[in-house]
Amino acid sequence: MQTTIFILSAFLYGVCAALPAGRRQAIAVGVCAGWLLHGATLAMDVLSPSALRLGFAVMLSATLWISVAVYWIESRNFPLDGLRALVLPCAAVAVLLPAVFPGSVVSLEGKSALFAWHVAISLLAYSTLTIAAFHAVLMALQESKLHTRAPAARQPGWFSAALDRLPALLTMEKLLFRLIGLGFVLLTLTVLSGVIFSEQLFGQPVKWSHKTIFTMLSWLMFGLLLVGRRWRGWRGKTALSFTLSGFATLLLAYVGSRFVLEVVLHRGLA
Repeated sequence: MQTTIFILSAFLYGVCAALPAGRRQAIAVGVCAGWLLHGATLAMDVLSPSALRLGFAVMLSATLWISVAVYWIESRNFPLDGLRALVLPCAAVAVLLPAVFPGSVVSLEGKSALFAWHVAISLLAYSTLTIAAFHAVLMALQESKLHTRAPAARQPGWFSAALDRLPALLTMEKLLFRLIGLGFVLLTLTVLSGVIFSEQLFGQPVKWSHKTIFTMLSWLMFGLLLVGRRWRGWRGKTALSFTLSGFATLLLAYVGSRFVLEVVLHRGLA
């Protein structure tokens, strides 16, 4: 049953990615249905009565789940057909990843009820800021393309054509800071719950491991970016640099180390 839902969700994403832009109603309905099924697969994959299943594949799947939600909501306000061509194929692949890389099981026995909430908020924070970083890369490519004139006879590929259909840079920048603002709020809740409720969550006072330090550094970078945006009007290359630096630091805190442990070293969660 779960495998069927995995495949159906990926199929809906793939179909909606291929539909022509004029089929907006069909795309909206199909994306919504695929997103709901995607969420159901995530819930079934991660949650069980006494344990959580976590790993880099779940993280990537959750990231694309959030991406699809952002695309679907914001497409009501902005023309985002270029994002559809990029996000939905990636989501179709990501929804299948947990079936290939199931991750590791974390027992909830003896842990506070706060633990599951802490994990859920952390996952949403990492996912939202991952999307922000991906969005920043698209903006950098979009800006570079504006200053690069391709030969007239050259036919654009799929990715180049999708970049050409992206919204204006000012619209993309508005979306970027909405993502960063949401991600920063979620990351703040993650840091606060991890520090204040450390003993209830993990059975010990807060431990300054590499994961904690890199998470705090990332939180400071994104916070500084939002303050700079509010009081100094930071934008353009400054905003992109802070976004990518903050994301790279966050990646070191979680996803990179988990990928190495699970795929390269074939070890479970520490």
